[in-house]
Amino acid sequence: MAPWSTFWDRNVFVEAMPALEHFLASPFSRGAISGIGAITAIAGLFELAAAFGARLQRNEKAPPASL
Repeated sequence: MAPWSTFWDRNVFVEAMPALEHFLASPFSRGAISGIGAITAIAGLFELAAAFGARLQRNEKAPPASL
């Protein structure tokens, strides 16, 4: 769930523990969670690019397939 969506304001954790509502509604926690999500997404893209790069290098080194 994205901290800027309406799902964030009305979720099962806030309803189960109302004390969390103040913490989850603060701009600091929303920004921190958004930042962690952005870092995770960027790291995932770099990992995906490295996997594709390794795959391309492996295919370039392989001998041509004979029929």
